[in-house]
Amino acid sequence: MSRRPPPAPRRRTFLHRVAGAVAAGALALAGAVALPAATAHADTTAKGDVIANLWEWNWNSIASECTDVLGPAGYGAVQVAPPSESLKQTNYYWWDVYQPYSYSLNSRFGTATQFASMVSACHAAGVKVYTDAVINHTAAQTGTGYDGTTLTNKYDTPDWNPSDYHTSADCPTSDLIIHDYSNLTQVQNCELLGLSDLKTGADSVRSGIAAFLNKQIAVGVDGFRVDSAKHIPAADMSAIAAKLNTTTLGSAPYIFDEIYPGSTPQPSDYYGSGDVLDFTYASKMKSAFQGNVSDLESLSSSGILPAANSVSFVTNHDTERNGLHMSYKDGDSYKLANLFQLAYKWSTPTVYASWQWSQSDQAPPNSSGLVTDTNCSGTWNCLDRDTAVVGMVAWHNAAGNAAVSNWSTKSSSVIGFGRSGASFFAVNNGSSAATYTFATGMADGTYSNVIDGGDSTVTVSGGSASITIPAKDAVAFYNADYTCTVGCDDSGGGGSTSTVSATFNEYASTTSGTNVYVVGSIDALGSWDTSKAVALSSSGYPIWSGEASVPINTSFTYKYIKKDSSGNVTWESNANRSATTSASAVTFNNSWNVASSDATDVTFNVNATTGWGTNVYIVGSTASLGSWNTSDAIPLSSASYPTWSKTVIVPKSTAFTYKYIKKDSSGTVTWESGTNRSYSTGTSSGYTASDTWK
Repeated sequence: MSRRPPPAPRRRTFLHRVAGAVAAGALALAGAVALPAATAHADTTAKGDVIANLWEWNWNSIASECTDVLGPAGYGAVQVAPPSESLKQTNYYWWDVYQPYSYSLNSRFGTATQFASMVSACHAAGVKVYTDAVINHTAAQTGTGYDGTTLTNKYDTPDWNPSDYHTSADCPTSDLIIHDYSNLTQVQNCELLGLSDLKTGADSVRSGIAAFLNKQIAVGVDGFRVDSAKHIPAADMSAIAAKLNTTTLGSAPYIFDEIYPGSTPQPSDYYGSGDVLDFTYASKMKSAFQGNVSDLESLSSSGILPAANSVSFVTNHDTERNGLHMSYKDGDSYKLANLFQLAYKWSTPTVYASWQWSQSDQAPPNSSGLVTDTNCSGTWNCLDRDTAVVGMVAWHNAAGNAAVSNWSTKSSSVIGFGRSGASFFAVNNGSSAATYTFATGMADGTYSNVIDGGDSTVTVSGGSASITIPAKDAVAFYNADYTCTVGCDDSGGGGSTSTVSATFNEYASTTSGTNVYVVGSIDALGSWDTSKAVALSSSGYPIWSGEASVPINTSFTYKYIKKDSSGNVTWESNANRSATTSASAVTFNNSWNVASSDATDVTFNVNATTGWGTNVYIVGSTASLGSWNTSDAIPLSSASYPTWSKTVIVPKSTAFTYKYIKKDSSGTVTWESGTNRSYSTGTSSGYTASDTWK
């Protein structure tokens, strides 16, 4: 798959007329606040501090994005995936890269040479590079890595010996795995989901970790997002940071820690070694943009982390999958949350760009595990190059350190605020256009709207402006000449306000060589042409899943089909299925040959502990549960481990029996004990079964 480069910049400049331009320019160019030398913070000079999190892009694609998009757009840094060699297993799950096999820089994202070339290309574009540092642990699973390293003992790697890991002398649990996340000793001395836990309290281990990070610094890396940092004692983090060299740009490496929410430890414990990713900030974004954006007026006092110690985000690779935060599937509201983050003066903001997924463990687009080039016209979501987002990066940089001012709440879905005369932003999260007069605090004049690349303008008179904000959209302008440089024709791949993501999940058992597709009455689903049907992924077999961008506020019909290796088509026997979209993402859960009118949903939840590489499934007496065939059992999600869950489509008014099974990485099946469980559905929907493994 080849990555389509962004269109050549169509420079759209609007020279507005304003009074007091010199004073405004001084505001926009105000210098960054001096910070203590002991802790490096995100660079707020030059291009700015916005971080583009290009999660699990390969090195060649990141190099191109730095040159073609991030540099011209004014991003300050790019965050990239873990660069070390990792586990390589047959499903190529995304989380393979969080199981380090060695500290070789040959990985599923490219070679060490390609990694170094990427760093050089980003620096040439004025963009710093921060890598995802997996230093709390090494792999839980044995096997062979992407650079050929073979592990037969997870405690014996090319970089570490068994004595370098926590043992039963340090961890109070019999299996060395964390069971009580409120127990600090378990959290920091036991294994996270069986991942071999490094003894970071030992100076030799600290030095080994620092050597790995310094190897990256020597290549030009400017900082690190520390994965699972809460599982490393804060004192150990500070000791490791103290061993790091200065970067090739002459500064201390910037460190920001992942401290996942929980009772212990606290984010403030880690302020001494760097900044902390603010999960509460992202939760507030979800609450506001799925509820009332007017609540954001009190954001600064709502419990988010201090601005001077945090990195903000709207979503990340974990939380978009487990539902804690928003995702691209939330459509325009998700993009608006990102625009607000760039507008609101607080901490270092990040913009997340990755790929579309239908299963939580799903691998990135790949060839034999090696991540293929990013294609922003395909299965990748390149929010970093969206016209509105790029415009707001420029807006964010121009506003600099100017304080929030002129806050105006017009309704629960419409707000506006300025940045002390440097800029103004208004957002409408409602379903219809809204027109209001805002006191902007801006000098009189006509300004370019950066949200649409300067296609429209706003006139300020007497400090106020009458602004019409389209539904699920924003208007933003700042006190300097604006030039659209990236995505000016809105073809940058960041999204569209005319379509919404539709996820199709179909339970269907198949034989080897047969695949499942969805086809329907609209162009996005092939207009009933089976040769243009949308292919579904079997990664969660027997649930086949896929996505399509379908028009908003549109009614359509669809069906699932099977195609064998010869191209023969089999249609499901039920009547056409019907659906109607709104402005929000939609998900359709169906079962082969079960008409939507005859189907209902049951969410199965089971509490079950497992070893790494073992998953839990449900199988039962109905065709929708595999007819007792373990090969067709339905995999459950571990997002809320140790609770495993899945919503299954079954016939209404039906009695059936079922059981849970476990399958390890070799496919060995373990049945739970006891008699078969039983369940009966009625004529309604939303059934739930809550069980415990027997």
